[in-house]
Amino acid sequence: MRKIHTTAFYMLMALMLVASVSNAQSDGAWTEEKAAKWYDSQVWLNGLKATPYQVVNKLEFAKQYHANKAAWDKAFAFLRDTDFTRLRAGKYPIDDENVYATISEGPPREISPLKWEAHHTYNDIHFVVKGKEKIGVMPVANATVNQEYSATKDIGFYTIDNGNFYIAEPGNFFIVTTKEAHNPSNKIDGFDGVKKVVVKVKNAL
Repeated sequence: MRKIHTTAFYMLMALMLVASVSNAQSDGAWTEEKAAKWYDSQVWLNGLKATPYQVVNKLEFAKQYHANKAAWDKAFAFLRDTDFTRLRAGKYPIDDENVYATISEGPPREISPLKWEAHHTYNDIHFVVKGKEKIGVMPVANATVNQEYSATKDIGFYTIDNGNFYIAEPGNFFIVTTKEAHNPSNKIDGFDGVKKVVVKVKNAL
């Protein structure tokens, strides 16, 4: 009987050690170097044949992905497997309210320093299907609030006068975590109609 109790004790200790290591990896153990190495491996793409834009916050994305892997895998699988030419503009559930997509189609807008936005509840994947647009991405910590965050709409607006903008087009995509402000859907000359998908993945941290 004593031997059984001893074996059970060691098994319990082993399980506690595994759980401790797992929790450490999902949060405090991540470093900029470790996150960059994991990100650059692109195993997280889940078979999606598109190029992630390097402006992503790799450390925050690594933490978010490992804290909610199933949700992110569903998001990338949706982008991988869906023929977006067959879908109209609207909202498409992927995993109830944990992961969903919105498809929009229409003319882009002129860039405004007042139109930077950020979210608390959801991270974004911006994926252009047709056309080209400019999207700005900057740390939200550096932004000036011009419209307070609305929990109902999960959005707040910011002013950034000298933000960095990038070209979003078919074949690449942008991951925007809750640590970044972004300014999407801006016009590029010669592209008056843009169809895009934004996949929303619930914040896990």
